[in-house]
Amino acid sequence: MKLHRQAHVVYKTQYHLVWVTRYRRKILVPGIAEYLKKVLRAVREFHPDWFLEEIGVERDHVHLHMVIPPKYAVSRVVETLKSVTSRQLKEKFPHVLSKVYWDGGGVWARGFFASTVGINEATIRHYVQHQGEQETGQAQLEL
Repeated sequence: MKLHRQAHVVYKTQYHLVWVTRYRRKILVPGIAEYLKKVLRAVREFHPDWFLEEIGVERDHVHLHMVIPPKYAVSRVVETLKSVTSRQLKEKFPHVLSKVYWDGGGVWARGFFASTVGINEATIRHYVQHQGEQETGQAQLEL
């Protein structure tokens, strides 16, 4: 398990994030999907502490497995990702997207799904219940 470190914090805050295209349009065909992945990876240039572990793109939705530092609100991260990708997709593929989104709105629907990914509950319970029982060193999670 890789832990991330910043000033005064050690973390492994992982999230599974999902959002869909507006009207569930099946616009994320292979060429557009590859460009979308490239744009998502490029966001690290401006946010080097955001870690995209996995990117999955279906024809009408996106799945991400990310590590987000605790100083960021998940909703702000998703807002940034959706905003940047929508703008880039509309600039790169205006001929395709103007046919399905004629009103000038964004590519993505409102809202998103977020779920934490982490150590299972039994492991955490065991750690909390037995943390003071070790004589030396810090208690370690058994993974």
